[in-house]
Amino acid sequence: MAAITHRNLGGLSVPVVGLGCMGLSGVYGPAEDATSEDLVREAIDLGVTHLDSSDMYGWGHNEELLGRALKGRRGLVMLATKFGQTQEGVNGRPDYVVKACDASLKRLGTDVIDLYYQHRVDPKVPAEDTVGAMSRLVEQGKVRFLGLSEAAPDRIRKAHAVHPIAAVQTEYSLLYREEAEETRKVTRELGIGFVAYSPLGRGFLTGAIQTLADVDGRRSAHPRFQEANFDHNRALVARIEAFAKEKECTPAQLTLAWLFAQGDDVVAIPGTRSPVRLRENLEALSVSLSDDDVARIADAVPTGAAAGTRYPAGGMAGVFI
Repeated sequence: MAAITHRNLGGLSVPVVGLGCMGLSGVYGPAEDATSEDLVREAIDLGVTHLDSSDMYGWGHNEELLGRALKGRRGLVMLATKFGQTQEGVNGRPDYVVKACDASLKRLGTDVIDLYYQHRVDPKVPAEDTVGAMSRLVEQGKVRFLGLSEAAPDRIRKAHAVHPIAAVQTEYSLLYREEAEETRKVTRELGIGFVAYSPLGRGFLTGAIQTLADVDGRRSAHPRFQEANFDHNRALVARIEAFAKEKECTPAQLTLAWLFAQGDDVVAIPGTRSPVRLRENLEALSVSLSDDDVARIADAVPTGAAAGTRYPAGGMAGVFI
């Protein structure tokens, strides 16, 4: 297995391949806690030490699971979690920031969160107010670094002026990259790291989803997987499969290798419940792409080529704002 390279997220050194933990809380099908905890420990043993959670994944379940898995191993990982999405809607009020952080620390069983994100922007609360409250968490030693998720460039600038932002998270893959590319213009300018979530297109870019019958769980609510868009998007994935065959790797590995080639500011947090997939993702580091390869792959799946939005209509109202 290739050695894991590290990249800088605004002062944090993290492996280029992390682990998005959302799926460990049953989002894409049943997940057994004991099996998930074993997966987390295996990831750490393999050097996948950037773990990404949120207080809304299973409404606390994900953080509690990580807290158990990290007993005796907390010092080995860069632990990231997020706040702001509640069952009553998005909440970015300063008083809630404090409450949410304290609750996450308790569930995670730790004294400090390495990277604390605002999960979704609260348009009713100025960036200065939310990030101001987050900055006080840093002063108090509860949080080391700050991040934003799905924030538009103007919001990022305002937040960064209040307190340095280490990382911004946005969905970024060969299928969906318009908003990520706009975001990266400002993050590169400000020296902010970029964390690509759903880098495998919620499983589409692995090649495992061949027909509509393969679409399960939460995926069925996403427009990209629905009948009106499926065949179009499946044809795009077939182009990636052809490149992967040429490079003698899997479609997932090719997709991740392409993403890593976008710049030293980019890291990815593919999610999985499978040890086999975990190792497969790591082997993307062994895939060598020339500049010409990177350009050909991008041309095969042009920016904006995918059919269907990233989220259903309600979800789209809360991203890139």
